[in-house]
Amino acid sequence: MHYDFRRIEPKWQQYWEANHTFAATEEGPGRKLYVLDMYPYPSGSGLHVGHPEGYTATDIYTRYKRMTGFNVLHPMGWDAFGLPAERYAMKTGIHPKITTAENIATFRRQIKMLGLSYDWSREVDTTDPRYYRWTQWIFLRLYNSWFDDSAGKARPIDQLPIPAGLDARAKDRYLASRRLAYLEDMPVNWCQGLGTVLANEEVEEWTGKGYTVERRLMRQWMLRITKYAQRLSDDLQDLDWPAGILEMQRNWIGRSEGAEIEFPLKARDGSIRVFTTRPDTLFGATYIVLAPEHPLVASLTTPDQASAIRAYVESTSRKSDLDRTALEKTKSGVFTGGYAVNPANAATIPVWIADYVLPAYGTGAIMAVPGHDQRDNEFALRYQLPVVRVVSGAEDGAGAFAGEGTAMNSSGPEVSIDGLPTIEAAAKISAWVESKGIGKSTVRYKLRDWLFSRQRYWGEPFPLAYREDGSVVALDDSDLPVQLPDIASFQPTGSGESALATAADWLTIDHPVHGRLRRETHTMPQWAGSCWYYLRYLDPRNDAEFVSREKERYWMPVDLYIGGAEHAVLHLLYARFWHKVLFDLGHLSTPEPFARLINQGTILGEDGQKMSKSRGNVVNPDDIVAEYGADSLRLFEMFMGPLVDTKPWSTRGVEGVHRFLNRVWRMIVGPDGALHPAVKEGACPPARERLLHQTIRKVTEDVDALAFNTAISQLMIFVNEFLTAEEKPRYAMEAFVLLLSPFAPHVAEELWAVLGHSGSLAREPWPAFDESKTKDETIELVVQINGKVRSKFLAAPDSPEETIRERALADPGVAAHLDGKEIVRVVVVKNRLVSIVVK
Repeated sequence: MHYDFRRIEPKWQQYWEANHTFAATEEGPGRKLYVLDMYPYPSGSGLHVGHPEGYTATDIYTRYKRMTGFNVLHPMGWDAFGLPAERYAMKTGIHPKITTAENIATFRRQIKMLGLSYDWSREVDTTDPRYYRWTQWIFLRLYNSWFDDSAGKARPIDQLPIPAGLDARAKDRYLASRRLAYLEDMPVNWCQGLGTVLANEEVEEWTGKGYTVERRLMRQWMLRITKYAQRLSDDLQDLDWPAGILEMQRNWIGRSEGAEIEFPLKARDGSIRVFTTRPDTLFGATYIVLAPEHPLVASLTTPDQASAIRAYVESTSRKSDLDRTALEKTKSGVFTGGYAVNPANAATIPVWIADYVLPAYGTGAIMAVPGHDQRDNEFALRYQLPVVRVVSGAEDGAGAFAGEGTAMNSSGPEVSIDGLPTIEAAAKISAWVESKGIGKSTVRYKLRDWLFSRQRYWGEPFPLAYREDGSVVALDDSDLPVQLPDIASFQPTGSGESALATAADWLTIDHPVHGRLRRETHTMPQWAGSCWYYLRYLDPRNDAEFVSREKERYWMPVDLYIGGAEHAVLHLLYARFWHKVLFDLGHLSTPEPFARLINQGTILGEDGQKMSKSRGNVVNPDDIVAEYGADSLRLFEMFMGPLVDTKPWSTRGVEGVHRFLNRVWRMIVGPDGALHPAVKEGACPPARERLLHQTIRKVTEDVDALAFNTAISQLMIFVNEFLTAEEKPRYAMEAFVLLLSPFAPHVAEELWAVLGHSGSLAREPWPAFDESKTKDETIELVVQINGKVRSKFLAAPDSPEETIRERALADPGVAAHLDGKEIVRVVVVKNRLVSIVVK
């Protein structure tokens, strides 16, 4: 008899929903456990079978933890603002809120179809004004804060000491220069076709669709995340995250110790300030490279070079930062016609521009040392610029030597570092430039301030407005939420403003204090809502505060966070930044949001490639559930391999797991649909009792370790042994059903009912094992001689080492290989093998 999943699964899903089985409260029993999924962007295409992998993993873990006595919070919501919905609105005229609501409904239906044990009473949607009201509120906290370097933390802006004698406008400018949220003219990725700025990580996607992106200087809202660079780096050491993710975060922050050094301009006033991590190579600087956007480019360019410089600057504007800094790209640049002077040796050196130097890193200018930097070396060889070796290790002249060594060719009229090791040489040069007043030791970060503006309609409006003179007015908390207006056309204005600029009734406001104001028409990026959603889950219906202090103190931090590695840097970094600001201001009790992080692997199509519509290899979970049931889909996705591995989909594999669930059903349910007659009261024979306790131990340990595939393998071993048994003790069957329930909850609930229980098993106690009953009566030991297996024998577990040694040496198969040889040593590995070394 096959189990009827089409009847069973809707039945239990309706039961869980009607009885609020998975609702969490702060008054729940046991220690708290907050398990979080990276919430999805609800697209029109719905889920594919790769999406539920992480959700199923957290579901198994949370179901297990509830049964072991934890008070579990496991919520779900929607990251629903973003460019795709807006683009669809531009094409169809259908409001994004309509398509977003439809997409959310599809995702919600599919997720509920999988039997995932979310607390749906805590569902959030970033496009709901009740949600983004608090996103705007958090932005105002950023706007109205500054970073106190002496205290190493954010403080309210009204605590910022202001220099005496400033008039009102000067005071506003001073405050603006210190706020954590500020306006700045920034080079951005402007896409005219989309009418918006794109983040660096969005450029490749949209250029691949045929759009043109160029670099353009635009006034943008920025967040001063760089003030938190050191804390964001230092605090990684306290997190239980994958080593690779920690390294990616550190690399993105990019802490560099070095020196800033002034290179005087030749035959004119002024200088170029460079940042270098290797001040010990100053004598090897044979030219300077400026970013094409550097403010000195125009004044340094000679008339005969003006045309070439203009063309190069224009071509650079069409490249992304990623394109410009790719290591494999051919280096290119243009000579400005201007010169500077190396302060160490008074040598005249040319000044070039090149796109591999970015305006936002360091000072936007580098001293090029082609003897000891590979990029500079490639550039110098292409343009026949001098290469001078100043560190021992590359005297043969082949390529650049970037390692440490001893300074050479590094003596000038005022300073010499010849013969000094790299660290001492760098310290001496840094001290020298400081004493001369032409530089200083400093720490720089690759991390740039966060560009926070988007020229889009479908995003959170800023709670800001402008006076006629252009000065900024932050709205009051009582003015929130600033809601998106309904508009007829979603097309961008073409002027750099979003479609919000066309909403005349919304655009201007009469403020009781500041008079006539014009609202900000930029919106926040999609990252904004996802920076803090984990906090709103704690208190989603609270209209008085973004989260109550009591609930935040109870649930935070997130104990386990599972999601894709594609968010390894930006989402996690941005969320940590917002969290630290709110912590500094006293709104949160923990300095970090996510204590433990796991990245699930990718499920590929059956062709071994990433699932995509264009490849035609997308597998819809609706189809799999319709044919095999949700439990089969869940079980197969966890059985495919380790959670963190990349794995190809296999529909035949789902069939195999479905057959296993039918065997489970037949183990407990008889042909008439009632309890199988072999399920009786009584005890298991010793061998099966041992298997039961081994299974409980194995599944328990594996679920704790998120090793779901090996736990399922053990459940299969159990079924193989008990399926045809003439007697199946009820307590063994009940224990098995409880072990199975996190993986295949629908069939487990039904089997629990068949076994005579009422209600749900979701909070039944997890089975316990007796360690003494997990041990085999005998175990097989292998005997190796010089690494080759020569015999095997059975022995009692944990036998004394001397007993095992004597049995191994007396074994006839071993003795034959020892004849005439000298035994050098015998090593007994407890309960595994005996290794004999002879000569």
